[in-house]
Amino acid sequence: MAAGELTRDGRARVLADGNEIPLLALGVWQVPDGSECENAVRWALEAGYRHIDTAQAYGNEASVGRALRDSGLARDDVFITTKFYPGSRDPEAEAQRSLERLGVESVDLYIVHWPQGGPTWAWEGMQRAHERGYARSIGISNFSVSEVDELLKVAEVAPVVNQVQFSPFEFRRGLLTACEAHDVALEAYSPLGTGRHLRDRQVAEIAGRLDRSPAQVLIRWALQRGLIVLPKSTHRERIEQNAQVFDFELTSADMDALDGLDGTGGTDRALEQSWW
Repeated sequence: MAAGELTRDGRARVLADGNEIPLLALGVWQVPDGSECENAVRWALEAGYRHIDTAQAYGNEASVGRALRDSGLARDDVFITTKFYPGSRDPEAEAQRSLERLGVESVDLYIVHWPQGGPTWAWEGMQRAHERGYARSIGISNFSVSEVDELLKVAEVAPVVNQVQFSPFEFRRGLLTACEAHDVALEAYSPLGTGRHLRDRQVAEIAGRLDRSPAQVLIRWALQRGLIVLPKSTHRERIEQNAQVFDFELTSADMDALDGLDGTGGTDRALEQSWW
């Protein structure tokens, strides 16, 4: 299968390096280490999620690892993403520490969390982590088009994903188009706007007409664009509900209406302003 193609069941996408990534992931940003994180991951795996997205900066890798072991699922059946914290110096060494906390021999995807200090300096260490087998795929997060271009000029192993804030309200069309042109898959974090977007009138109207939740509509919008999407919740009912997004489709009119909610002007930037 070619890069960008979906698997036969429509639930995963082929990355540029040939690895497959499940389109729906549970994100655990701001979920405290311990029982709250373990429960969220356990409920997600029970609901059919097969992709968990964590990070060194989240401080909850150990909880993700415990929930994965307790699930009884085979390691190969669950796609695990973690991210290099760029306040540290050595992505390779930090990958080893992540593997220890997660209790796994490798992660499926290892990402530079944001381009602090510039977009290229960490990549050599990311490539070493990939070469050593600590990560099957490597990628980036919060990189704008100019930063992606700069990285691609020096990368021996190209990034296969760029994880950015993305939703109908942050429809970074320029960034999406450029990433797709480079076979860099876009991953959409905060697809629900940390809850803000669920209250939008247009979203609610579409959800009501389809007898779906606003969250399901927003997640489905991303899926129909072939994006990997990372809704976050710690509530079992919402986690289960957010997984029920593969049995309906939005019409082209619904997609157009949602596209019209964009407030970024179709930017090619990943962030309105840096936080570091």
